[in-house]
Amino acid sequence: MLAKVTSKNQLTLPKAVVREFPGIEYFAVAVRESEIVLSPVRIEARGVAQKRVREKIKKLGISSGDLEEAIRWARKASEK
Repeated sequence: MLAKVTSKNQLTLPKAVVREFPGIEYFAVAVRESEIVLSPVRIEARGVAQKRVREKIKKLGISSGDLEEAIRWARKASEK
């Protein structure tokens, strides 16, 4: 499959590619070893993302004390 860059630096993805990523509107773009790499990105409301992070922390059994200790450790390491 080919995709052409327009005079306005826009790139249209082939339908066959877009069908593989239903509901995705945004792609992160990176260059790796002279290749363009597109990675699908889901944009969600801040509250939704924060809720998922909090649920993950709870599931892992991480306490606020653990977080404070990790922050102290990271700050000490960066002072060196």
